[in-house]
Amino acid sequence: MAPRKRKYLVEYDPKPFNTRINELLEQHNESYRQASLRSGLDHQAVRRYVVDLRRPDRQSCLALADHFGLNPNELLELAGYKPLKFFQIETASAEALPTEAVDVAMAIAKIPDPGTRKTVAQAIMTLLQKYFE
Repeated sequence: MAPRKRKYLVEYDPKPFNTRINELLEQHNESYRQASLRSGLDHQAVRRYVVDLRRPDRQSCLALADHFGLNPNELLELAGYKPLKFFQIETASAEALPTEAVDVAMAIAKIPDPGTRKTVAQAIMTLLQKYFE
């Protein structure tokens, strides 16, 4: 019997995924083990991805994204997978928004670090929630 051939081989660069996971671990004050277990993965999963530089499977990306409150496409793309249409969020047209809202969104979009960008967006959302209370 001939060995099975893979449909495609993807070159995996672990650095972007590892950088983001380490940011999330620091933000949540979690160890590899805690993040793994709280994500519903086995206790060594995150260590395998960060220390052993193994590529996480799609299911693990989804579990980690759910645990950290991220759009799963962020971790899927960092792990070298195509984003899933199911998780793509349609955004409102800038033409339908007030100029001030577009200016704020554009300023946030210029923040290069995804973790910092998310933190700033969450801070703005907190201010807006307080305003509407």
